[in-house]
Amino acid sequence: MYIERFRRLALEGTDLAGEARTVDAMLPRASRVLDAGCGQGRVGAELAARGHQVTGVDADAGLIHAARADHPGQRWVVADLVDLDLSSHGDPGPFDAAVMAGNVMLFVAQGTEEQVLRRVAAHLRPDGFAVVGFAADRGYELADFDRHAASAGLATEQRFATWDLLPWRSGSPFSVTVLRRLFDAGCLWGCGGCVGRSAALVSGDGQVGYRLGSWV
Repeated sequence: MYIERFRRLALEGTDLAGEARTVDAMLPRASRVLDAGCGQGRVGAELAARGHQVTGVDADAGLIHAARADHPGQRWVVADLVDLDLSSHGDPGPFDAAVMAGNVMLFVAQGTEEQVLRRVAAHLRPDGFAVVGFAADRGYELADFDRHAASAGLATEQRFATWDLLPWRSGSPFSVTVLRRLFDAGCLWGCGGCVGRSAALVSGDGQVGYRLGSWV
């Protein structure tokens, strides 16, 4: 069983914190982090232990029950990423970062990938970032992911082949991509600076880049 397997690995001392270490290194202390597709809370709990304020979300009520049992004191929410709206759950505001580890993008319903990324982007502050890791050889092409991310208001800043940041090369079986929210992705909390702090620049070949602007 998935839940018991990871509990056993933790008890055996297996290093399960690689994803959290990477995200933690990119953040100041006490940042707000959305663990999107959190499972039983492995990554979110490690980020909380490193001083961050974490909200974990998963559509599987059994996994959220396990997260609450194994990591009490953190915020774990049963919700589907495809229509995620944490403002309706009383969450206080946008997140500095989101993490989608554990092949989350491969487990969402086929055809909803862009909408999932759009909902995650809507929960980020202006210039907030998302780190997304998934196997690149299981049917969801990186070209489609990049297109979906750009349509969701997220631009690719970096790509690695592993969570410990080995360089990505064409044909790498895994990808870890850092995405930046660059323009108004429909922030749920009505942030006054969502439009204007970052301006999207789309070049003639359709590639998305950015420049930092100022608050409107």
